[in-house]
Amino acid sequence: MLGRVSLRGRVMLAYGLLALGLSTVLAIVTWNVVSDYLTEQRVSSAVVVTSDNAAALRYGLFGAPEPCRPARERAECGSPMLQTGVPVMDVLNSLPSTDAAASMLYLEDHWYALTGTPSDLPTDLIQTALGGSVVQRRIEVGGQPVLAVGVPMGRQGEAFFEWHPLTSLDNTLLKLKITLIAAAIATALVGLAVGRLASTLALRPLAELTRVADAVARGKLDARLQAEEDRDLGGLARSFNQTAADLERRVAADARFAGDVSHELRTPLMTMLNSMQLIQNHRAELPAAVREPVELLGDDLDRFRRLVIDLLEISRDDGGDRGSREIVRIADLVRAAADATAGRELTTVEPEAEGLTLQADKRRLERVIANLVENAEDHAGGCKGVGVEAGGLGVVITVDDAGPGIAAEDRTRVFERFGRGETSGRGRGVGLGLAIVARHVQWHHGTIQVTDRPGGGARFIVELPAKIS
Repeated sequence: MLGRVSLRGRVMLAYGLLALGLSTVLAIVTWNVVSDYLTEQRVSSAVVVTSDNAAALRYGLFGAPEPCRPARERAECGSPMLQTGVPVMDVLNSLPSTDAAASMLYLEDHWYALTGTPSDLPTDLIQTALGGSVVQRRIEVGGQPVLAVGVPMGRQGEAFFEWHPLTSLDNTLLKLKITLIAAAIATALVGLAVGRLASTLALRPLAELTRVADAVARGKLDARLQAEEDRDLGGLARSFNQTAADLERRVAADARFAGDVSHELRTPLMTMLNSMQLIQNHRAELPAAVREPVELLGDDLDRFRRLVIDLLEISRDDGGDRGSREIVRIADLVRAAADATAGRELTTVEPEAEGLTLQADKRRLERVIANLVENAEDHAGGCKGVGVEAGGLGVVITVDDAGPGIAAEDRTRVFERFGRGETSGRGRGVGLGLAIVARHVQWHHGTIQVTDRPGGGARFIVELPAKIS
């Protein structure tokens, strides 16, 4: 799964997960400390309030406690006695106002309650308080959370009970929880942002390396990295630059060799072509058994001539020929090059493309059109048509053929030098013609691609940056 994520994505994910982990730990610790503290404070407050109210009740019902007599008379010191004529409900009603939602008193086997119902109290909580121990517990009454507190009244089997609402505490804890979760998410997002920034800064040299390597791969062999003085990347930059320089020298040497060989071949080739032309002019005088081999030899000589011309062209390009640019009318150039190559009219120009012009190397652009038409004529059953229309980068030139088409997996390979489509026929793309086309289109900052022609065959699409003159 992680193998499908880019390096930048993995760095961002690492920062985000780290930030999320730290913020989660901090949120959990904060939650535990703060929630325990708030809950403890609420419980302590409720117990204190209930104990104070119980003390007030004892004073109102039993009066001030009398001191016990000396130890030998301690048997006479018993439980406080309820004052005669004291109305219990009035004393219960006179308690100071607190946040208690209910106050109940169990006195002399009888329940007294201003609010609340004793049946809502858990039985074991009642028994604990009646047994002489202060007790508190969280319960629900009417669907609302409350803290029930029981305090003994000083006499066996008597206790005072209150319950205090916990809604405010729960709301506070809920807000705290939401705040901590939001903070953790925000921290994770900040971590992702920091990770993106850090990965951008860290991978900037890698992006530069990718850009320069792509430039070298596209034929710009003089591209170099500028990080040779960097302490961390200097070694890589120097190694890459040295490799690129060696490759440039090797390509230049190969180009010179190919050019020299091609130039050397031109003289004997012209001699053979002239001789072949002379023989063909006297073809009628040749014996019948010799005519067919002569025709085959003529075809091979013509193919050899085009190969030598292609070698000269591509060696000139590899050797650093920068060409010359001039303003050309694309429609006129395409029409002249395509029709002359095919020996018939096959170019269709849309009206909006008639006025399009391009800063172009006229020789290179003519060679692009001628090679595409020759490829269709020689290897794909004939050229079905050449179209020129406005669109794409500026102008779109299409060359259709009548062949079987080119399989998707071969549509890049046919533009390689001496490339052969493995599934598109043995002869398709053999030689340097389409490689020269790709180089010249790239020189003009354009693009070329192959698609299927409606009705069958292949369609070569060239897009060039053009403008209306």
